[in-house]
Amino acid sequence: MSLPSAITAVGLSRSFGAFGAVNKLDLSVERGELYGLVGPDGAGKTTTMRLLAGILEPTAGDARVAGISLRDDPEGIKAHIGYMSQRFGLYEDLTVMENILFYADLYDVELKERPGRIERLLTFSGLAPFQKRLAGALSGGMKQKLGLACALVHTPEVLLLDEPTNGVDPVSRRDFWRILYDLLREGVAIFLSTSYLDEAERCTRIGLIHQGRIILEGEPLKVRSSLNVPMIELWTDRVREAGAQAREMGGVKEVTVYGDRLHISLDQRAGAASVIEHFSRTGIAVLDHREILPSLEDVFIAAVRNS
Repeated sequence: MSLPSAITAVGLSRSFGAFGAVNKLDLSVERGELYGLVGPDGAGKTTTMRLLAGILEPTAGDARVAGISLRDDPEGIKAHIGYMSQRFGLYEDLTVMENILFYADLYDVELKERPGRIERLLTFSGLAPFQKRLAGALSGGMKQKLGLACALVHTPEVLLLDEPTNGVDPVSRRDFWRILYDLLREGVAIFLSTSYLDEAERCTRIGLIHQGRIILEGEPLKVRSSLNVPMIELWTDRVREAGAQAREMGGVKEVTVYGDRLHISLDQRAGAASVIEHFSRTGIAVLDHREILPSLEDVFIAAVRNS
């Protein structure tokens, strides 16, 4: 008999007064899957996380996490999940080891299981040399690894991570993702929120969330292909002026500026040659160009405008 999905939400909603933070959210996350909830600040990511963790009560709808109903037994969910909030939530005046032991106590981890499990977590996270260091003296990346170790001490089935690498340096981000991939191989379901679109590319599936609703969902490559319009990437030393001109051209659907280059999506009747010819007539030099697959940011911007 197959196990149920790690997370299933149907019509999940949460309002604060007249403001709907999460609006009729439907989603499913399988065991051994890394699902990325992607969107800007205020899109509903944190509220969704807090609902699934049993911290907030839904206004409407329901979700089952590790087979347990959020409405019927929110406290029962907590034994089956590991949850990391956006902010560092551990005790800065305790050492690395003391924090891990404290969470082992909270989750009633059996004493006989602790030594092997904690040793593995310390090795897993790279924190073994720092187990006597105060949590408050750790770097941002090490704090996140400690938070993850504490969330894993009771071997949860589902891991909820709310923007876990926000403000973390690139090396620590890479190490953090290595740990997550190791967890996936062990069958843990990971539900992660992020505003970093490069991180979203690393997920098994993603959901683009806007105003509390998932407006686009799928594997990252399929989501990028879903825009289904020709797109060119174009380099010029007058990028702002070129962008302004491109927005006024016939056949141009979207224009996004990325540093010294533009992403220009075209309707089916337009082509790169007509865009370059226009710039040539107005004295803007095109240094180089190429046809590209839209980025997740391109897709997200287009999806938001069309929602």
